[in-house]
Amino acid sequence: MSIQKKVALLFFTLNVSVILVLSAAIFYFAHDFTFGDFYKRLEARVNISAQMYHLNDRDSLGVYKEIRQRYLEVLANESHYMIKYDDYLKGSQISTIPNLFLKEVVNLGKSRYKKGNTFYAGKLFNYPEGKVIFVVSAIDPYGFNELENLQRILIIGLIVSLFIVYLIGRRFSYHAFKPVRNIIQRVNTITANNLHLRLENYDGKDEISELTQTFNDMLNRLETAFETQNNFVSNASHELRTPLAIIKGEAELALKNINDPDIDQQKSIKEILRSAQSLQDILTSLLGMAQSGFDGKKQNWETIRADELVWNIKETIDHINPQNKLRIDLSELPMEVDHLMIEGNVNLLQLALSNISLNACKYSDNKPVVLKVLAENNSVVFSVKDQGIGIPQTEVQHIFEPFFRASNTSNYKGHGVGLPLALNIVRLHKGSIAIQTKEDEGTDIRIMLPIYSQ
Repeated sequence: MSIQKKVALLFFTLNVSVILVLSAAIFYFAHDFTFGDFYKRLEARVNISAQMYHLNDRDSLGVYKEIRQRYLEVLANESHYMIKYDDYLKGSQISTIPNLFLKEVVNLGKSRYKKGNTFYAGKLFNYPEGKVIFVVSAIDPYGFNELENLQRILIIGLIVSLFIVYLIGRRFSYHAFKPVRNIIQRVNTITANNLHLRLENYDGKDEISELTQTFNDMLNRLETAFETQNNFVSNASHELRTPLAIIKGEAELALKNINDPDIDQQKSIKEILRSAQSLQDILTSLLGMAQSGFDGKKQNWETIRADELVWNIKETIDHINPQNKLRIDLSELPMEVDHLMIEGNVNLLQLALSNISLNACKYSDNKPVVLKVLAENNSVVFSVKDQGIGIPQTEVQHIFEPFFRASNTSNYKGHGVGLPLALNIVRLHKGSIAIQTKEDEGTDIRIMLPIYSQ
């Protein structure tokens, strides 16, 4: 999950949590206020009932009843109870009044109680003739309706809030990470071909400005390193090849003009020529490997057909090693020509595949080698399969290291730079290499390159 989505999810979670807490608090306090107010109304009726009992005057009692009926709203299922304390002690109780509630009234002097939808309020009064318990019970349908409406409003509000918070979170995270996306897009356009480009830096004090400046500083160092490497390759190509050419030329001239039939002297001069040629081959490979790491700098990129490329490789192999038994297998070519197209530098790709094919021929002692082309998973696959000496399993992980040679290749000429060079070229073309090998049975090297898409 991207950081942008994580921020959006965190924003959504925090806001929803706050809304849930606020909704729960609103419902709790509304519930407490609604029923608390209803309990007060019941307690007022308890006090009125106690006063009417205390007056014990028919005229005054009639006036109180008239006032209560005229000014006090009759509650739903309203009931009034009067229980003498002595009767309560004798076990005389009213079945509709919870026993636990009466115990609380006796112990505390007053109490509130709720059973189902019925509310109770009771109070213990002391009179000269004895203690009396007054209880009023009723149902509060209006309070329940108000709470149900409130609950419905809160649920609908929560659902609407979820949707709004989700949209705001998406938009918030999108705008928050827009500078990061711009940096990524800009960085992806910078390669070794245009290392002079820099990220646009605003004179800000935030982390994005610091990140941009850090990238620009890194690009400065990279540009300097690439220029240094480029200058080294150019200078080394001239400074090292020239003395080697002179050594070879002088040795060949000495070998032609030698008059002394001294066999040892001739052998020495031939060894000089052989060593000079070997050194030139190593130099060529090293320079090629260095140049292949320039990410396409000064290289011409074009659209290449894979089947045409392998035939060019076959011609190269036949020229270098006429005794080879390399066979081109096109039996699994895709029907669509577009699935054979790759983008890259034809010379570099030919160099990489030629090195791998030459190694297959060399280490199989010119036994049959199959170079196969196929397409799978949006990639063009080149498979080079031989029947050679294979690679020890413990050494497979090292074969792409420069100058590394497997322990079973001591009888074969080589310098250990062919596969690292091929890997550099394949990575340059955004491809990959996979190897399946078994010692004394052979090796299958698969080069996967992405299919060109316009």
